[in-house]
Amino acid sequence: IGRQREKENSYVNLTLFSTFQFDPLTIESKKAATVVLMLNSPEEEILAKACEAIYRFALKGEENKATLLELGAVEPLTKLLTHEDKIVRRNATMIFGILASNNDVKKLLRELDVMNSVIAQLAPEEEVVIHEFASLCLANMSAEYTSKVQIFEHGGLEPLIRLLASPDPDVKKNSIECIYNLAQDFQCRATLQELNAVPPILDLLKSEYPVIQLLALKTLSVITNDKEARTMLRDNQGMDHLIKILETKELNDLHIEALSVIANCLEDMDTLALIQQTGGLKKLLSFAENSTIPDIQKNAAKAITKAASDPENRKLFHEQEVEKCLVALLGSENDGTKIAASQAISAMSENSGSKEFFNNQGIPQLIQSLRSDSEEVREAAALALANLTTCNTANANAAAEADGIEPLINILSSKRDGAIANAATVLANMAMQEPLRVNIQSHDVMHALISPLRSANTVVQSKAALMVAATACDVEARTELRNSGGLEPLVELLRSKNDEVRRHASWAVMVCASDELMAVELCRLGALDILEEVNLSVSRKNKFSEAAYHKLLNNYVSLKYSLTGYLSSSNIISDGFYDYGRINPGTKLMPLKDLCLQEPTDLRAVLLVNSKSDVSPPPSMEDKSSDIGYGRSISSSSSLRRASREKTNFHFSTGFGSPTEDKSEPTSGRNTAVSKSATKEKGSRKGRGKKEEEKVKEEEEVAVAPKLTGEGSLDKEWYPPSDPDFCVYVYEVTKSIFPITNIKEQIEALAKYVAEKMGGKVSKEKLPDFSWELHISELKFQLKSNVVPIGLIKKGIFYHRALLFKALADKIGIGCSLVRGEYGRAWNEVKLMNESRKGLIGAFPPPEVYIVDLMFHPGGLMKLKSKEADLYRYL
Repeated sequence: IGRQREKENSYVNLTLFSTFQFDPLTIESKKAATVVLMLNSPEEEILAKACEAIYRFALKGEENKATLLELGAVEPLTKLLTHEDKIVRRNATMIFGILASNNDVKKLLRELDVMNSVIAQLAPEEEVVIHEFASLCLANMSAEYTSKVQIFEHGGLEPLIRLLASPDPDVKKNSIECIYNLAQDFQCRATLQELNAVPPILDLLKSEYPVIQLLALKTLSVITNDKEARTMLRDNQGMDHLIKILETKELNDLHIEALSVIANCLEDMDTLALIQQTGGLKKLLSFAENSTIPDIQKNAAKAITKAASDPENRKLFHEQEVEKCLVALLGSENDGTKIAASQAISAMSENSGSKEFFNNQGIPQLIQSLRSDSEEVREAAALALANLTTCNTANANAAAEADGIEPLINILSSKRDGAIANAATVLANMAMQEPLRVNIQSHDVMHALISPLRSANTVVQSKAALMVAATACDVEARTELRNSGGLEPLVELLRSKNDEVRRHASWAVMVCASDELMAVELCRLGALDILEEVNLSVSRKNKFSEAAYHKLLNNYVSLKYSLTGYLSSSNIISDGFYDYGRINPGTKLMPLKDLCLQEPTDLRAVLLVNSKSDVSPPPSMEDKSSDIGYGRSISSSSSLRRASREKTNFHFSTGFGSPTEDKSEPTSGRNTAVSKSATKEKGSRKGRGKKEEEKVKEEEEVAVAPKLTGEGSLDKEWYPPSDPDFCVYVYEVTKSIFPITNIKEQIEALAKYVAEKMGGKVSKEKLPDFSWELHISELKFQLKSNVVPIGLIKKGIFYHRALLFKALADKIGIGCSLVRGEYGRAWNEVKLMNESRKGLIGAFPPPEVYIVDLMFHPGGLMKLKSKEADLYRYL
């Protein structure tokens, strides 16, 4: 038959014998289909010849294998695997050794469940040829998971291990290849150890055939992932074989896989100690450092990385100065080697001695790697720097000195999540030191953090939030974060289902809420509501979420008082505070600006505290009762600004130096200088020195300057309504009550002062006739707003007086709380030491709580014993 038709036809020359009817007959067939039909013959010689022809046909290529599958040759051939005739059985096995490389044939063989029949051909009594092709069939089949399971379940491992000692190299090659495939499954690896497979596999390293040696090393690389296999390899002097392979230049094609096995073995402390004692570790490090083959250097670094996961191993590596080797590998031009070396440095950085070594050598090279064109190289270098700078200020400084801040910030816009997370970690570590934090902030870092905060990766989210917490420690940085739009994604991270993300986001919010402006903005974005919801969950809350919640409230005291009805002595009322009244949880508190721009309604008045000076020169105080109103901006005309300069130009924060001469008014038995009215006060302050006038004028210009920004533009900057009367109150209590040294006397004097400004003493019997509601309504009408500055209120009851007392007490440093009650009630609580036990040596009695009476007996203090009963009695 011509070669051009060999793929289509088979040629079989058979001599047929018939005992009774026929003489010998020769049959020739040129069709594969005819030969396939012969597989059903009952005669051994026909079967043997047909199998031989099919073997030769299948050997020609994949197309012929597919043809045999289509002709239905596989099923009858499976029956011949168990045929009594050895030649038929041998030829059928040879066919399956070839056919099993075809995927469709593999699938059919699994369905026909012939694995047991193939494994039976591995019996010791079978011929070497049968061993060769049966093991070849199993090697081809074992490439797929289902076949692996079948081979394992039918006990194929034991005969395969036995065949590793076969004199035939093809049998060895097929057997070790099948074992390598099976070893990918952990159950098979456990059985290999039980069958003591390591010694015969190690013997294959002595083979003269490189392919067998390579497969043996690959198999060892897989099975030594288990500790028992590593112990077995060490006990059989396997490390000596591996070191010898590394020392033999002629075997350089095996060096990479040998290093892979060594990498696994170095994870075992006993094995590493053995290598170190025999000098193998130094040879290994020298080999890695001096090799010119990138893959070898890479695998050597990977071996160090694996072994360095154990603290004792790291100690041994440090003693062998492994750091020098790793620094040398960082200088490689191969990206893979740089990545592996960086990962090894990351692992070694857990050792304090290694961290110190890399301070001078290693960190500059890693910073250089941050500028690489390869994303993987940058990610690995950032990981190493993250580990080196964690809890190590010296390394953080070294990274900054090596100009690492700019490339690290550039990496925040990387496409690789790992690189972003690592860079953020390094920057957060650096930001723990104020000089470095300032340097980082100067590189527009807050803008660079927006993208990581919006990432879908939880690790990136966590590290970005952590970096915000580390860098947003001053007003400028927080302002930059807000202006860059970073608060919105940060608040969203509070909803995260990931515990670490939620914890770091809470930490960042807590840091950002350090001033009132940011606290108000965060609350507007819903941070308080989210934190409240998180803190209700036992599984989701954390210490930072609770701290962030309280920090937001404590720095947004207007909201805190409306929500909780309580301000402690540490909650200082500052300018811009407003009492809206009680609101329910989950209800939004309207911003002060929106409240000021609303028309007056029948709702309760919003009380405003503001001691900041006005911008426009005030006319005389006598015009105070004229038409007054505000609404759009502080630059609009209003008689609320009509107070003398003497009353407005002072700031408690600067010490409130007296700008006037001492008054000659009687003190009424107190060390105070309480004026009877603002009008009288004005007339008593005309004789001021020229120098003091110039100083006041200068202060006034400073106060006015920022408010004049944008004057004349349509969109003027909005400011809260001024309160000249309250400014006078602050000045007067600072001058007359602040100097009092006895705290009890201070409280009594302030209480009397507040009561005097709010309508004086009111008896319980006359309280219903105290027409404060009409007075407040008139103010709302005059102001054309629901917002009423506290200083304008001249008839006030409990909650007006309590707020004024708290606001003035905070200005002069008297510690007191503000408590809201029911039905318009509110009161102040102060703590005083028990005077009767004050002088006792060693006695430190707890302070006692008193309610300050501002209505019935102004200045009186009522001790709280049974709180409910005492409050009822007072209110």
